[in-house]
Amino acid sequence: MKKVIVIGNGMVGYKFCEKLAAHPDFEAFQVVVFGEEPRPAYDRVHLSEYFSDKTADQLLLAGRDWYASKGIALHTSELVTAIDLEAKTVTTHKQTVYEYDNLILATGSAPFVPPIKGADKKGVFVYRTIEDLDAMKAYAAKLKSGAKAAVLGGGLLGLEAANAAKELGLEAHVIEFAPRLMPRQLDDAASAMLQAKIESLGIGIHLSKATQQIAGDEAIARMEFADDTHLDVDMLIISAGIRPRDELARACGIQVGARGGIVVNEKMKTSDPHVFAIGEVALYNDGIYGLVAPGYEMADVAVHQLTDGSKSMAASIDMSTQLKLIGTEVASFGDPFIENEEVAAITYVNKRSGIYKRINVARDGSRLYGGILVGDSSDYNSLFQIYYNAMKLPQNPEDLILGSRGGDSNILGSVLDLPDTAQICSCESVSKGSICKSIEEGTCSDLKDVIKCTKATTGCGGCKPMVVDLVNETLKALGKEVKDTVCEHFKYNRQELYDLVKIKQIKTFEEALARLGSGCGCEICKPVMASIFSSVYMDTANKQPVIQDSNDRFLANIQRNGTYSVVPRVAGGEISPEKLIVLGEVAKKYNLYTKITGGQRIDLFGARLHELPLIWKELIDAGFESGHAYGKSLRTVKSCVGSTWCRYGMHESVSFAIEIENRYRGLRSPHKLKGGVSGCIRECAEARGKDFGLIAVDGGWNLYVCGNGGATPKHAILLAEQLDDATCIKYLDRFLMFYIRTAGPLVRTAPWLEKLDGGIEYLKQVVIEDSLGIAEELETEMQGLVNKYECEWKQAIEDPKLASRFKHFVNSDDVDDTVEFVSLRDQKMPRPW
Repeated sequence: MKKVIVIGNGMVGYKFCEKLAAHPDFEAFQVVVFGEEPRPAYDRVHLSEYFSDKTADQLLLAGRDWYASKGIALHTSELVTAIDLEAKTVTTHKQTVYEYDNLILATGSAPFVPPIKGADKKGVFVYRTIEDLDAMKAYAAKLKSGAKAAVLGGGLLGLEAANAAKELGLEAHVIEFAPRLMPRQLDDAASAMLQAKIESLGIGIHLSKATQQIAGDEAIARMEFADDTHLDVDMLIISAGIRPRDELARACGIQVGARGGIVVNEKMKTSDPHVFAIGEVALYNDGIYGLVAPGYEMADVAVHQLTDGSKSMAASIDMSTQLKLIGTEVASFGDPFIENEEVAAITYVNKRSGIYKRINVARDGSRLYGGILVGDSSDYNSLFQIYYNAMKLPQNPEDLILGSRGGDSNILGSVLDLPDTAQICSCESVSKGSICKSIEEGTCSDLKDVIKCTKATTGCGGCKPMVVDLVNETLKALGKEVKDTVCEHFKYNRQELYDLVKIKQIKTFEEALARLGSGCGCEICKPVMASIFSSVYMDTANKQPVIQDSNDRFLANIQRNGTYSVVPRVAGGEISPEKLIVLGEVAKKYNLYTKITGGQRIDLFGARLHELPLIWKELIDAGFESGHAYGKSLRTVKSCVGSTWCRYGMHESVSFAIEIENRYRGLRSPHKLKGGVSGCIRECAEARGKDFGLIAVDGGWNLYVCGNGGATPKHAILLAEQLDDATCIKYLDRFLMFYIRTAGPLVRTAPWLEKLDGGIEYLKQVVIEDSLGIAEELETEMQGLVNKYECEWKQAIEDPKLASRFKHFVNSDDVDDTVEFVSLRDQKMPRPW
């Protein structure tokens, strides 16, 4: 048997083992793996999730039992100290010697710590391993409330580290030597947009800062900069780049680059023909590649070289990437900066929504060369495919980032139009052909099979939307039914469950499980069924509280410190002085933080669970009712002042907005609903950014549908023109009920329309022309729901049984005294974690 030793058990070292173990000739190899860390390889890409919802075991790529099952000898906490190329042996710190036929160097990289005076003080950390994160946690726990943490480095890892510091309850700051964040991936405008988003979350950004000294006695107390400024900090995380771990190769005489890294050729071979280098330690084409996808590709090449010798690295490595930084979507692909006589940049900037998009296209419109996306990277997969496969651009290339003015928002067309060689999953190097063939040949029958078979989506996960589309379109092309079932307990999609509940007159979740499903249900199907019962019977969340999401269960939005926010309905944004005074008095009495929302309402934050019924009673006595801010239901219908006050107003938008909001109040749906009514085409109510919107024009109202704001904003599309009030209501009834009946769980109106066969033209046929013959039925159904409306808050305070659930403890009337607040301007906020 051939003896293969792998030095390094990081993500790339593990991937080499996985790919070799899957090869038909694996039985011809005896594999030994050495890792310095105490645990097997884990997912460093999602390392920051260790601070939130993942344990060390959950981050593992494979447990020890996997290595054992494959016959791979795994040595953790064992450091290889020397390589003897002539004898073909390695020696560990335990003075144990192992022989090899082939050696794989997957030693990765180490954090670069700049030569700054004081970098060895207590409270200075690097951000690399789980042990580093454990040390940061332990140190942060000893710091006083309000302590500050700085991160040295404004690149990908630096921003992740800043978020980690914030998760630890520290005031976070980012220090970057360059004049912008992520200088290798983003241009000035994109960086500025990202900076604004990050600063809005309370993280300080300090650019063009050269750190000269870390001051303090034994522990860090201050960072001093070359421009004679300083920043007082209690903790520092260094994330200033990486350096390849090439010391073993350097010591044994293997060729390394002038600036570090083990020199390899296209076969991943080093200067010694029996030694390969892969991952961040490998210097290929004078470059070190810090992304996981190139490392996985190198691992695959090394496996092929040990077996059939059929594969080599491409001449150039694509560094396109898509990720989410501190809740902000960021992506870059191809050459993000190129702009010359032959290439022009097209940019879209929306400062209100925090979105920046740039694409670099040939001036003759023939080719896409690269781009940058900040705030909304939903089109990344499509743009990457167009760039990577040199696909033809639309007649107006700006449509790639603005959307087609004809209403078709799919910039790529059908995913089946991609060439079979198109790389869908960069991390695992999975092509479109591999995915489609796995279904066409019968190897896989659904998405779960495809993921298991090809490992697509198991890396960063960014390719999942395109993989889902490919699987569904391939199944459809084969004439097979594509069924998006709710979960394992119900073998139906939401639309089918809706119809079954209505036809069979099923009233409870237990009855639905008994007649339509199996098992006990889960956190996926319970809220879906709750939504369906509300949509069919206008059941309030009080009817079956145990199957509701937590917010619906308590009729309020839970906040990060366990308190709740209360949002009464203010229809159309119109409120009397008397009601304003009541809101102020209630907020003052219960010491609530108050804020005017973007939907023209007043949000009251910081209510404890036992206070909710007390607050609701005072509000209801003053004429308020639930605003359903917690539900997947109608939130608001925003309005301008219209012709009542505005000299430009063409129609009375406030009265109509109030009428519409009161009509659809409490209406539960697959996702939240927002509306707007603008009294003229100046659009002050932003009606085209809503799920439905009305804009006053000569001759009536123009009705727009299926828009939304948020992370992926979409303009609503014109459904009908110059309508009178009654026709508007009629079309809205039909549209909303059709959406409620047919949309999937948590699918908002904009993506629902995108997936609807026939798009807006089909929707017009259904709603306006009654092509399905169900218009009257939809109107009757909506009117029935309107007639059954009840205020959930009123139910809760009038029924002692319902009110009993608003207690902190089941067996005691004690209240939770662990909730802490700190001052914020003239109000309060939760104490930072």
